[in-house]
Amino acid sequence: MDTTTDGCMQKPKDKPVHEIRIGAIKAAIWANETTNGTRYNVTLSRLYKEDDQWASTSSFGRDDLLLVAKVADQAHTWVFQQTQEKNTDPQNS
Repeated sequence: MDTTTDGCMQKPKDKPVHEIRIGAIKAAIWANETTNGTRYNVTLSRLYKEDDQWASTSSFGRDDLLLVAKVADQAHTWVFQQTQEKNTDPQNS
């Protein structure tokens, strides 16, 4: 298991804990276990097809930006809900 400089523990080739997609825009939400609990990070990407193969990029055009904002908003809501559930879970008291 690798440790990053911010104290997060990551395994190689981890999968996101949640994904949100609207059209070609996708948010992948990653959980990183730290000594202070779970921290979430989000990566945003745009999916596209090149030579019959699916690929992704972190570059967005003008027409992508509203969907990026909507996907980011949904990712924020999901992360916030996870944090709230952990804070109100009676087993964590």
